[in-house]
Amino acid sequence: MEIWNPGAGCSGTGYLVADRIVLTALHNVLGTTGQVEVRRLDPGAGGGRWAAAELLWPERAQDPEVDVALIRVTDSAWTAADGVDPVRWGRIDASVVEERLGCLAVGFPRSEVRDGVRDTKEIRGHVESLTGLKSGGERITVYVDGVAAPSKPDRKSRWSGTSGAALFAGGRLVGVVTTDRARDYEADQLIAVSVASLAARPGFAMAVKAAGGDLVLEDVSAAPDAGPPHTAYDVEVPRGIHNLPDLPSRIFVGRDEALAALGRALSEDSQTITQTLHGLGGVGKTTLALHYAHDHRDEYRLVWWIRADTPDLIDAGLAALAVRLRGDRAPALPAPQAASWAIGWLQTHPGWLLAFDNVERPEDVRPVLGQLRGAGRQLITSRCKGGWSGDPLLLQVLDTEASLDLLARLTNGGDEEEARALAEELGHLPLALEQAGAFIAQTSITIGEYREMLREYARHTTDAAPAGSDPTRTMARIWRITLDAVHEQDPRAVELLRVAAWYAPTGIPRDLFAQLAENPVDLASLLALLANYNMITIDRSTIGVHRLVQTVARTSSEDDPHRTESLIKGARDLAGTWMGDAFPDRPTENVASWPRWRDLVPHAEALLQAWRPTEDTEITSFVLDQVALYLEEQGEVRKAIEFLHRALTVDIRVQGADHPNTLASRNNLAHAYMSAGDVEHAIPLYEETLADRLRMSGDDHPDTLIARNNLASAYESAGDVARAIPLFVETLADRLRVLGADHPDTLMSRNNLAYAYESAGDVARAIPLYEETLADRLRVSGDEHPDTLMTRNNLASAYESVGDVWRAIPLYERTLADRLRVLGADHPNTLTSGNNLAYAYESAGDVARAIPLYEETLAGCLRVLGADHPTTKTVRENLRLARRRALSAWKFRKPTD
Repeated sequence: MEIWNPGAGCSGTGYLVADRIVLTALHNVLGTTGQVEVRRLDPGAGGGRWAAAELLWPERAQDPEVDVALIRVTDSAWTAADGVDPVRWGRIDASVVEERLGCLAVGFPRSEVRDGVRDTKEIRGHVESLTGLKSGGERITVYVDGVAAPSKPDRKSRWSGTSGAALFAGGRLVGVVTTDRARDYEADQLIAVSVASLAARPGFAMAVKAAGGDLVLEDVSAAPDAGPPHTAYDVEVPRGIHNLPDLPSRIFVGRDEALAALGRALSEDSQTITQTLHGLGGVGKTTLALHYAHDHRDEYRLVWWIRADTPDLIDAGLAALAVRLRGDRAPALPAPQAASWAIGWLQTHPGWLLAFDNVERPEDVRPVLGQLRGAGRQLITSRCKGGWSGDPLLLQVLDTEASLDLLARLTNGGDEEEARALAEELGHLPLALEQAGAFIAQTSITIGEYREMLREYARHTTDAAPAGSDPTRTMARIWRITLDAVHEQDPRAVELLRVAAWYAPTGIPRDLFAQLAENPVDLASLLALLANYNMITIDRSTIGVHRLVQTVARTSSEDDPHRTESLIKGARDLAGTWMGDAFPDRPTENVASWPRWRDLVPHAEALLQAWRPTEDTEITSFVLDQVALYLEEQGEVRKAIEFLHRALTVDIRVQGADHPNTLASRNNLAHAYMSAGDVEHAIPLYEETLADRLRMSGDDHPDTLIARNNLASAYESAGDVARAIPLFVETLADRLRVLGADHPDTLMSRNNLAYAYESAGDVARAIPLYEETLADRLRVSGDEHPDTLMTRNNLASAYESVGDVWRAIPLYERTLADRLRVLGADHPNTLTSGNNLAYAYESAGDVARAIPLYEETLAGCLRVLGADHPTTKTVRENLRLARRRALSAWKFRKPTD
């Protein structure tokens, strides 16, 4: 018991000798009106809280004859602890002590405080037959053999607060410690008042008996007791006792660094008392802990392995320890009392290691840890990373080489590239690799065949336990236990994980899940809950999910309430909807949004890859269409075409051939073919789209006019200006009539017609149209509108094509300056302007200005568009030719004097 004297401002130690009676040193309660406070270390049964108490014996504290006191707990809320054996009082008889008698005292030193709670420390020593008993047996002198030193030294005695500790010998309470001869007990002595002398004091035995105790003295000697030990203090066991399970596998790779870190944390020199090892289910926490326990077993008095999934299992593990320690001769105890007995033994016999495997929540094991602070070492494995004292160790997945080594040993070799691919698909998770390797070896299949099974039959593969293994320890079943715990706290967190399973494994923007939460604080709490169980990783803006967790989470299983088919499909639809909602508008024009697109596209592509095309919906179509538009603008035309083909297929199936979305998808696919230079595929699609628009909407509908304009542009790109120009003329006339002369589409038609004339070599008709269009756009849209800048660029190009570079260059320069200011340096149109102006400089013979501008533009293209974009390739080739021209001019320059 810990004693607190508020009047004197000091603390001390006591021992509960009856339900409400505490034995302590008298000086612990002096300087007060008689009111003190006490508490047990055990947080259960009312322990861990302070309770009021009063001096019971001696009655005259101001004139003590001996430095011992009994105090009585007066707090009405106080409850007696269950499973506590009665105190056995002892008397040391020098005549029967042959040489020396071992003793133990446990106290609460003032300096040993962890997390605001006082901890216990023990002093072990012995009484010698000739010198141990003084003053007619009233005092006991104990020679100290070993001390568990407090961890926080200070200027005063680190052992201050230990006075009043009970002194035990042979399992009997034989004295009360009152004086320490050296403040840190460095190979010195301590003095205790003997219980035998107290029994002779008036009122002492009566006070104990009145409280329900029975002060019967038993002789204590060094001779062995004839009967079985009765208390935890009596039991001494040889070193080496353990209950460790066998190692699950003799193949143990890639964990040398983690094992060394764990060894350092629990080493003799370390201040760590409790070390927690956390990580994702299946990452190998139990295996690592078992290897450490087996490797270091000889360093501990006792090593005990406890399954800790629930508090009941923890109590069962402690009760099993009590049975092992008490032996067959001891009477059986009920499980709660046996667990309490085991804790009592651990408190008084240091030098042990307890391993609590798979603790679900920190609060499940905290009551036990609180009672064992400082008495030994505790190793905890848990999926939960928060709420532990100290710094928990995170166990990561294996690195690539360790994964390949593990697979090679389990499968006796195989195709290394297939093994590398499988390790990547399994996310380098040890349990998954072990199960895959064992399954491959037992079924005599190849690694490639297993990969195919994993793709086609993910549910069966992730839940298949190889022969001879624990059928409950498969990836799917392990994670179900975790999700049960998460779901109990907040079902939305499990839904969030199901949705995240459809995105890429890393770099998922946190704000994609905002619609699931009430506010940013609520969202942060949901993410923190999943991260606490190591189901996701989080940083300030993104989250990550292990790829195998994703595979399981998006694979339906009617045996798992978290993965029913309806839940999986609902999560998939949400993933697509939230992705579509997150897309910025105008992916081809809104340059400021491109960084956001770069963040989203990998997750959109992962979603589309995981979503079976045969199950595509309108949600998929929208995602496919928008991503394709962005990819086309970035030069990834082939991928854009692939996505648009898929979008067109689903639109025809789901919405019908005549639906506006279907016609828009066909138009976008044709445009992508145009961007790829494949006019042979583009023209039939444009022709079909125009025919459908005419049939569905009529000649004058704006969408029909757009379709006619696009088809004309395709003809012009194919060099068929004879068919392009009439369509442009017809479209311009219809737009003038339907939309008016100042409508942007009308102005676009005039610009396109001028471009067709220029392509046909009829620059004399092209230039006036460009000039008229530019004037109208300046008047209608202003000089900074992108369409105005486009027409100015085209007019400059027309001037250049007739050799009038001196009128072209000022227009190019102004266009480039305006695009830099309006669109920014990274916009593709700005980069095009840089290329055009450099080309004009070169055409004018000014390669000194052309080359630096080419170089600057190429750097921008590489940074923004990438090396394979058509614009990048054009600028690179122009730069090469310009440098070649400059070199030739230098070589053939005539030398001068």
